Amino acid sequence: MKAAIQQRALELGFDLCRVTTAQPPATGPRFQQWLAAGCHGQMTYLARQAAKRLDPQLVLPGARSIIVLAVSYAQSPLPAGAPAPELRGALARYACFTDYHVALGERLRALTDFLNQLGGPATRSLWYVDTGPLLERDLAQRAGVGFIGKHTNLVSRQLGNWLFLAEILTTLELAPDPAERNHCGNCQRCLAACPTGALVAPGQLDARRCISYLTIELKGPMPLELRPRLGNRIFGCDDCLAACSWNRFARATTLMQPHARPELAAPDLLALLALDEAGFQQRFGGTPIVRAKRRGLLRNVCVALGNVGNQSALPALARAASDLDPLIAEHARWALRQIGQRSTELTA
Repeated sequence: MKAAIQQRALELGFDLCRVTTAQPPATGPRFQQWLAAGCHGQMTYLARQAAKRLDPQLVLPGARSIIVLAVSYAQSPLPAGAPAPELRGALARYACFTDYHVALGERLRALTDFLNQLGGPATRSLWYVDTGPLLERDLAQRAGVGFIGKHTNLVSRQLGNWLFLAEILTTLELAPDPAERNHCGNCQRCLAACPTGALVAPGQLDARRCISYLTIELKGPMPLELRPRLGNRIFGCDDCLAACSWNRFARATTLMQPHARPELAAPDLLALLALDEAGFQQRFGGTPIVRAKRRGLLRNVCVALGNVGNQSALPALARAASDLDPLIAEHARWALRQIGQRSTELTA
């Protein structure tokens, strides 16, 4: 049965399919300490569902196995058409696809139906794509999909660390696969690559300093001391992932390629700053970027322009400084001051 499930997963486009037990994850105590230290910032849902993350039985009572799947998105889309403008933003490469929850979810639902048919009418299964209360990287390592690197992300020796993960909890008992051990060795490239020092130690992330958190999860003002470190990043950050030496094995796979949105890469910051709500939805609807909402993205764009902008950005920022959303307006005023300060220093 397990071989049939894994074969069906490959047919559906998943790159890796492994199995582990439904026992509590080994990193549970570390997760509780991380929450107690407040390192999750405003991601209160992590604490709210902590009990379930510590015990898969609370997610699916009677679960006996967890199937862990991985899909590579290693091939980064490139800007299409005309050369990118001078003032352009940087996005995490996963954002330059249509929403992976939808792309993977369709296939995961099909695999779960297949699993339930194999198991019979008494089988109960529950699937998630990065949405369930699970410590999925711990489960993935225990299933042998990869290992948790010093940057706290999962690394596959076959695919690198450009990975989407998904899980199926099931009441079926399937033979577990051997766990993967850590293969980071003495390498600390990812720690050195982090622009904001969010990786405070190997395997320890303070999300409150992470650019992905700051540009996506944080809903209010950006901390003043961290704004200059964002550079031109406006949605997520790939620096620690890109630094991993295991990416020499990364390869493009088929599932995500039809969902690539190359026109989203290296966007014109001034054009983004002009988007109203309708324009934002038209450009980014169906992509991960909608999670930031217009106010969050334009806040990030203002910070980016404050870091890399020049005199040509001043009119757009002046208009943004009068935006009806006070969050956007405040960050636009900060950007104007930053550009003005640089101009003063150049002419001094």
